[in-house]
Amino acid sequence: MTDRPHLSLLDRSRTRVGEDDAAALRGTVARATRAEGLGYARFWVAEHHGVPGVAGAAPAVLLAAVAGATTTIRLGSAGVMLPHHQPLVVAEQFTTLSAFAPGRVDLGLGRSPGFTAPVRRALRQVDRDFAADLAELRAYLEGTAEITLRPQPVARVPMYVLATGSGLQVAAELGLPVIVGGPVLGVAGDPEPGLAALAGYRRSFRPSAQQAEPWVAISLDVLVADTDAEAADLLLPEAWAMARSRTTGEFPPLEPVAAVRAARRTPRQQEYLEQTAAAAVAGSPARVGSRLAELLERTGAAELVAAGSTYDRAALAASDAALAGLFR
Repeated sequence: MTDRPHLSLLDRSRTRVGEDDAAALRGTVARATRAEGLGYARFWVAEHHGVPGVAGAAPAVLLAAVAGATTTIRLGSAGVMLPHHQPLVVAEQFTTLSAFAPGRVDLGLGRSPGFTAPVRRALRQVDRDFAADLAELRAYLEGTAEITLRPQPVARVPMYVLATGSGLQVAAELGLPVIVGGPVLGVAGDPEPGLAALAGYRRSFRPSAQQAEPWVAISLDVLVADTDAEAADLLLPEAWAMARSRTTGEFPPLEPVAAVRAARRTPRQQEYLEQTAAAAVAGSPARVGSRLAELLERTGAAELVAAGSTYDRAALAASDAALAGLFR
């Protein structure tokens, strides 16, 4: 693949059966250092709370560890869930992070609710005006708020919106770039509604001090192996975890492929497993390259955020390397 948009990785700090949570965090930092060596443009981390299969709860803290282990790759949150935080605190965290990695920090923001009702209660989650919170946060970062931000930014910290339908409109009105995935891309279904939503974002976009023109990144699970069959196996641990979460309410650590194959599953679980696999791009380099080229052309995306994970860390590292090779 040539003349492609930027390539980045999203790592959710997925836990594995037989490992403690700290191993997942160390794995995230190690993956970021490899990504830098492979020429990835950016490394994103996410925010989850009280999820047994995810160790990444504090993006700013985790990115500080990644910043200390890298020197050139951009670092981003994909994202910080703004309803869980006060905008001032988020601004303080990310300007602090930027002080240690100036010019490398990006602030992606979403509004997903807590995973369960107890988590939502623990987060003191209430209905918030997402657009107003974004505007307030931007005012702190740009120095136009009634409070002077400390530490003062040593470099600009760009904001990104993790967007679905309504989030796209908010981003357009505020003149912010967006990262879209899932149903908006229509990978496993009808792409037309998503394309219409992206067209609406571009049409309604209002230029801002940060962003003169609309900007779109697409995010989805991408895994590459020597053969399509091997790549399909790599998808199984994550797809099985998703199937279990939707049928039992538990999102478990990743299991080995052999264990997933041997597990008894209900027809509904099999259906969910197949849906998750269908929404990913997995296969040989030729297959993945072809599918990604079509997606990037269809969406006009400026960046691909590859979010794949699997139980076998060595296989994941090989997949990351193969994907990077497609963008050279």
